[in-house]
Amino acid sequence: MPTHNKSLAQRSSLKFALAQAHFMVGDIQANIHKIRQLAIEARDNGADIIVFPELALLGYPPEDLLLRPSLAERIKTALNSLSDINDIVMIIGYPHVDYHGTFNSAAIIQNGQQKGFYHKQYLPNYGVFDERRYFDKGRNQVLFDYQGVTIGLLICEDLWEDEPIKALKDQGADLVVTINASPFEAGKQHARQALLTKRANDYHLPIVYCNCVGGQDDLVFDGGSMVVQPNGELAHEAPRFLEHMLYATYQTSVAAESDDDTERTEVAHFDTQAKAPLQLSAESETYQALVVGLRDYVNHSGFEGVIVGLSGGIDSALTLCIAVDALGSDKVYAVMMPYEYTSQISLEDAQAQARRLNVSYTVCPIHDAVNGMRHTLAPLFSKAKADTTEENIQARARGMILMALSNKFGHLVITTGNKSEMAVGYSTLYGDMAGGFDVLKDVYKTQVYALANYRNRLEDTDVIPERVITRPPSAELRPDQKDQDSLPDYEILDAILKDYIDNDLGFDEITAKGFDPHIVRQTILLVDRSEYKRRQAPIGTKVSHKAFGRERRYPLVNGWTVEK
Repeated sequence: MPTHNKSLAQRSSLKFALAQAHFMVGDIQANIHKIRQLAIEARDNGADIIVFPELALLGYPPEDLLLRPSLAERIKTALNSLSDINDIVMIIGYPHVDYHGTFNSAAIIQNGQQKGFYHKQYLPNYGVFDERRYFDKGRNQVLFDYQGVTIGLLICEDLWEDEPIKALKDQGADLVVTINASPFEAGKQHARQALLTKRANDYHLPIVYCNCVGGQDDLVFDGGSMVVQPNGELAHEAPRFLEHMLYATYQTSVAAESDDDTERTEVAHFDTQAKAPLQLSAESETYQALVVGLRDYVNHSGFEGVIVGLSGGIDSALTLCIAVDALGSDKVYAVMMPYEYTSQISLEDAQAQARRLNVSYTVCPIHDAVNGMRHTLAPLFSKAKADTTEENIQARARGMILMALSNKFGHLVITTGNKSEMAVGYSTLYGDMAGGFDVLKDVYKTQVYALANYRNRLEDTDVIPERVITRPPSAELRPDQKDQDSLPDYEILDAILKDYIDNDLGFDEITAKGFDPHIVRQTILLVDRSEYKRRQAPIGTKVSHKAFGRERRYPLVNGWTVEK
C-alpha cells in the first residue's frame, strides 16, 4: 500500500479590515473624512479590503434626514471625493438615491471607481427600526470577484433571514460580508454570534460581520464585529463599545492527498485571533452602554458638561458615577438641594460621594423657593386639604433650580429616574423629570442596585457609600417617607413590570405566576395611566429589549382597561 503524504500549499490570501467606528448622523463631510483616513490606515497595514458599517456615510439611524432634497447630491459628492484612494477595495454603507427609489446600500469602490452596489432586501420595521418609511426594497443578490475569491454582500437584517445567504451560496459565493448598524440590548452579542454560527455552518460559508459603535440619541451601538469560519467557529471578535480596526486574513490553500497530487482538496478559512477581547458580564455591558450613551449624547450635543441633582439616594449616586466615567469629573457638577425632610444621612452621603469622585459640589437649600411658592398658592389652596401637590412643589423647585443653572452655564441637566419609576409614574412632571437626558430611564430599580454594587467592585474604595445601597429608598418629600409606602417591594414590582412591559404578558398570565392579583391590577393601571408622563420625559439610553420611547408607543388617551 502506498504511503500518502498530506501537505498544504497556500494559493492566495485576502486581508480584510473591519472598520468598527462611530459615524455621526448627518455629518457627511466628517464621515467621509473618517472613511478616507481609515481606508489609508488599513491599506498601509496591508489590507486588501476594508469594510465599513451600514449607512456609515450618513450615520444610523438618519431618520427624516433621508427625506431631505439635497441628500442625493451630497452623497454623490462625498463618494466622488474618494476617487484618489487606490490599492484597497472599500465596502461602504450609504443611502443610494436614483429614479428607482431610495435604498439602504453598500458601495464597492476600487481605485477611485464605484464597481457596484448592493441594496438591502429585508427592511426591519419593528422595535426601534422603521426602515420601510424611508427605503425601497432591494431585489437582487450581489457578488463580486476579487483576487480569485467570490464575495457576497448582505446588510444587517438580510442575515437574520435565511433566503439571502442561501441565494449567495447557490450563486457561488466563497464568503459573505455583512455590514451592520445593530444597536445594543442586553444579551445581544450572544444572539448575534449564535446567528452567525448557524448561518455559516448551514451553508459552509465564512462570514465577515462589521458593526458600528457609539451613541446616537437613545441608541447605543456596541461594536463586537466578528469573523466566523465556514464551520461557524469564531475566528475574530472586536472589543465591545470601542472604536477598533479588526484585521482578518482569508486564506485559500490546496491539500495534496497523495504523492502524485492526483487528489486535491481546496481549504479556505480565516486565520484565528491571537488574543480574544475581554468578555463582559451582564452588569459590565449594561454599565458600558450607559456610559457610552451619555458620553456621546452630551459631547455631540455641544454641552460643556452636566448637572446632577444629588439627593443622597441610590439613583442619583449611580447616575453621578456614570456621568464621571463618561465625561470626566471636571465636566460634572453635583447640586444638593435639601429641604426640611432631607435627612442628615442624605447630606453626608451626597457630600462623601461628590468628594470621592472629585466633582464640583454645591449645596443649595430650597426652603425659600418652596415657601415662596406655597405663599403664592395659599389663597388658591385655602379650602383644599394638603396632599401630594405640596410634596411636588419641592420637586418642582429643585427642577427649576437645575434648569436655571443649565440655562446660565450651558450644562445639560441629567435626570435620575429609573425604569420602575417611569413605568408607574412615581415621578413629578417639571420636577425630578426636568432635564435633557435620563441616564437610568431603561434600568429597573433592582438593576440599579446591581449596577451600583458592580461599580463599587471595580475599585478598592467604594464610590457609592454602602449605606446609600442598603438603606430603604425614599423621595424624602414628607416625614419618614419610604418608596414602599406607595409601591410594592421593588423585587415584586420589577418582576411584574418586566412581564407586562418587556414580555407583553396580560393580567391573567402574570397572576398565573403566583403574583397577588390586586398588586398586579394596580401595577398595570399605574403603567397605563402614566403614558402622558413618559411622553414628556427626557430620552435615555436603551439597554433592554423593550425600552420606553420609540420602541413602545401607546396612545395617551384611550379606553383600554386592565387586560384579561
